[in-house]
This record gives sequence, C-alpha cells and structure tokens, in this order.
Amino acid sequence: MGKTQKQVIEAVLDRHGRTYCAEIGIDIERNTPAPLFQLLVASLLFSARISAEQAVEATRALIAAGYSTPDKMAAASWQDRVDVLTAHGYKRYDESGSRMLGDTAEMLMADYRGDLRALREAAGHDPEEERRRLKAFKGIGDVGADIFFREVQAVWDEIQPFADRRALAAAERLGLPADPERLLDLAGRSDFVRLVAALVRTELAGDHDAITGG
Repeated sequence: MGKTQKQVIEAVLDRHGRTYCAEIGIDIERNTPAPLFQLLVASLLFSARISAEQAVEATRALIAAGYSTPDKMAAASWQDRVDVLTAHGYKRYDESGSRMLGDTAEMLMADYRGDLRALREAAGHDPEEERRRLKAFKGIGDVGADIFFREVQAVWDEIQPFADRRALAAAERLGLPADPERLLDLAGRSDFVRLVAALVRTELAGDHDAITGG
C-alpha cells in the first residue's frame, strides 16, 4: 500500500526539511536588513550554473569574510570579492559574480537605504511589484527572484504560499498537488517553507522513489 499524501510530506520533511537560510546560517526570521541582504546574495549566487552546495559554501564564505551587509559588500574591492568566491567553489563565475555583488549592494543602498524592507514598502507589499524590483538588481532574474521568494515568504506573508516550478515538479512526481495553496493546506503554515525547500532538494537529489517507497 502506497503512502498517503500526508505521509509523503512527512517523509520529504524528514529527509530534506531544511531551508537554505538555515543551512547557510541566515536568520531570516529577524526580517532585518542584514539577513535580508544575505538572502539576496544567496539568491544571486544560486542563480549561476553551479551546484547548490557550491552556492551555499560561497555565500557562507562571503558572510564569514565580513561582507554581510550592503555597505560592507560595496566597500570591499572587486578583487577581495573575487578572492573569496574563487576559494569557495565559484571559480567559473568569480569575476562576473564579484561585479554583480558590488553593483547590487550599491543599488540597494542608493535606492532603498540598504534595506530590502524599503523595497517591500515601495512595492506596496504586492508580490508582482516586489518581483519586478528584485529583478532590477544585477544578477537577479526570474530564478533568483524565485529563490528569494521561496525563503522570504517565512516573514513576508503576502508572498505565502509560494512554490517555484522546481518545487512543484517534485511535488507532482511525489504524487502531491502541484499547487501551492493545496500544499499549504496539507503541510500547514508552520512547515510550508521547509516543505518547499525540501521539494527543491528532492528534485536536485532525484530521490523521489526513496521518499515514496516506489
């Protein structure tokens, strides 16, 4: 007998139920300028054609190097940022990544006083306008905006429930609804953000059968 949808969700969460913010060490629940910026940095790095593990390592390294706020990121030299990225799995995109990080930090300070909550307010808490404004940052396209939305929905309630195409593809392969609202109903609000991250990790790992027992 196959697992129920509730049992599949429990299995997904048991195996992969950790957000990327939690893995990196970003305290997104604070909803303050530094962690929001760190999530933006992660979203930019995860958008490149490198593994999720390399993007996690590179984001952690930048934060550890002290580039945890937009002013500190912008104050670092291009070479400083390149050195950190090169040493932590981001070699193919270190030069362009360094430029985009510097440009994004400078734009965030110029347009929003270094605070992504100001972007949220300027967008009127409208997800479509928030996405449009996020995509104005160098290196943030639809993929980067999706990554940011997946994790920030923990504190920006106008975005929840959000699940990107990768998460929904995994849900469908697991026999779960490929619909954010229905996934929210099944998982509950407290576990939904972890579930979306877990679905993405499932898709990346390709271990759908191990989860369903198929």
